[in-house]
Amino acid sequence: MKKPFLNDDFLLQTESARQLYHDFAKSMPIIDYHCHLPPDQIAENRQFDNITQIWLYGDHYKWRAMRTNGINERYCTGNADDFSKFQKWAETVPYTLRNPLYHWTHLELQRYFGITEPLNGKNARQVYDACTEQLQSPDFSVRNLLRRMNVETVCTTDDPVDTLEHHKKLADEGFEIGVLPTFRPDKSMTVEDSATFNQYVNRLEAASNVAVTTFDDFLAALRQRHDFFAGMGCKLSDHGLEQIYAEDYTESEIKAIFGKIRSGAELTNTEVLKFKSAMLVYLAEMDWEKGWTQQFHLGALRNNNSRMLRQLGPDTGWDSIGDFSQARAMSRFLDRLDTNDKLAKTIIYNLNPADNDLIATMIGNFNDGSVAGKVQFGSGWWFLDQKDGMERQINALSNMGLLSRFVGMLTDSRSFLSYPRHEYFRRILCNLLGNDIENGEIPDDMEWTGQVVQNICYGNAKSYFGFTSKPQELAV
Repeated sequence: MKKPFLNDDFLLQTESARQLYHDFAKSMPIIDYHCHLPPDQIAENRQFDNITQIWLYGDHYKWRAMRTNGINERYCTGNADDFSKFQKWAETVPYTLRNPLYHWTHLELQRYFGITEPLNGKNARQVYDACTEQLQSPDFSVRNLLRRMNVETVCTTDDPVDTLEHHKKLADEGFEIGVLPTFRPDKSMTVEDSATFNQYVNRLEAASNVAVTTFDDFLAALRQRHDFFAGMGCKLSDHGLEQIYAEDYTESEIKAIFGKIRSGAELTNTEVLKFKSAMLVYLAEMDWEKGWTQQFHLGALRNNNSRMLRQLGPDTGWDSIGDFSQARAMSRFLDRLDTNDKLAKTIIYNLNPADNDLIATMIGNFNDGSVAGKVQFGSGWWFLDQKDGMERQINALSNMGLLSRFVGMLTDSRSFLSYPRHEYFRRILCNLLGNDIENGEIPDDMEWTGQVVQNICYGNAKSYFGFTSKPQELAV
């Protein structure tokens, strides 16, 4: 008799785990407070022509696996036709055993398309045709895909110069799922190349209608966009960094550094670090003033393959975990804000699992009782959003903080088919707690533990971010 694969009790090893998931976690709405979904596709309610378009376009997780399996680049990012790309992915899937892609692939096929057989090269055409046929139905428009997964709020990731026109369209239409922007000002700190930075400042001038000559002008332009985002319902910022920057600097130094780079000169490494350090503080203070939550995604070593970067550009699957020093600069940065009573709610995500305990203890240094879980250890991210990575993050947070105040999972995805990752997380969470109950390590109090589970899956995030159940009235 074959062992069941991906049945109703997938990942749930005990009766307590099954009860926690099915009775408490399963039906909770989803708050996706960090993702990379394209808001224009939600606004236009896009209908995809086939499964390849919605599943393989832009998915560097799948591309990495296909390349490792010996698949030529033309089937990943190249000019092969859509079915051929799907065929090569289907041939790769059986080789992804024990990689989270194997679970995600089959969860998505089941939850969205009702396909329960494992995907492989032999049934690729059958699966492709079945999925593509379903995608032609209005039930599979992107808005209806969000509804199907019980999504309540989506926070996209947006540059300060973005118009946010698509967010406004959705709000004006009264779309019942909140689609809110997130302020991602990374390019305002990227001063390693003066030409690239000055091009961005020119775009910022146009977006803000603020002429930028001095550093004060630069901050005024960023503040104008920060205010604009707030008026569009934004409640979070996000930074993608190798590490926190916390060099000592003076205001006069930063003004001189800005003048230097604005003139087209290149900065020294020391000047780069001072400028980045100052910008993190100024941006964090803006977030604190508005009651936003600031997020820091730390530790990615990006664009390792220079040949493929030149050929394909960034975010195409050539990144890895980095081994950056995190503790001291993070402590100095958070302490500076806390000392000035300007530390916003903060979520810190690490990409190197060696830093789990570091982050889990660091957050406790700045949880001051003003907000439950004010400084958070973010969920397993990128290479760590799989079973082992999630369990490690949950265990580190449990051992050194309060798991019960955790704001839970997010997709961090560009795909509208990624929402079963929330189910994946919930099953893993319930299994850990259920095992503890069975082992007598926590009380067999299903009502209280179930409430903790529901809070981690939904309630904590809703309260922490201050989300409403309905789209908010926009201020602009």
